[in-house]
Amino acid sequence: MPDISSTLSLARTLLLPDDGQADKSIELIVQLLECSPAPFSRDHFTPGHITCSGMVLAPNECAILIVHHRRLERWLLPGGHVEASDVSIVDAARREVIEETGANINEWSLLAGADVHGIPAKRGEPYHLHHDFLFAFQATDDAIQVSEESHAVAWCSPEEFEKYAIPANVRRAFDLVAG
Repeated sequence: MPDISSTLSLARTLLLPDDGQADKSIELIVQLLECSPAPFSRDHFTPGHITCSGMVLAPNECAILIVHHRRLERWLLPGGHVEASDVSIVDAARREVIEETGANINEWSLLAGADVHGIPAKRGEPYHLHHDFLFAFQATDDAIQVSEESHAVAWCSPEEFEKYAIPANVRRAFDLVAG
């Protein structure tokens, strides 16, 4: 299980020192890490828990890997919950990417953003928040596969961001990493 203190330090690296105005998602993540006894537990619903996503750049860096999520019925980055076997949150993001897409990714990674978003109630879970860290990775080839969690997996170029309704935080992360 990741260490709360090192995760908190990592989250604070995303705060913008030049303008003194921190992004609300990052502030909420820092609060969760500072105040929650179990921020990585998927059973912690008030106010939510830490999750991790992976923005996988294509080998040519001209596209990102997205999945059509089976339950939410929309295109998203691969990602999910932190597991007890994950040593760090970047390990959680890497594991989720591989499980959901079969992508071959190199060892390079970069914390590229964060986002707090709501998750609808389902099968005994109440509505809750995912406090999500977004890591960038690079694929070593174009090979991908669909997992049981998704209807489809696709490479999405910036020209297709509107078509796939790629959210603003992912677009900012792409610009940061590939721009």
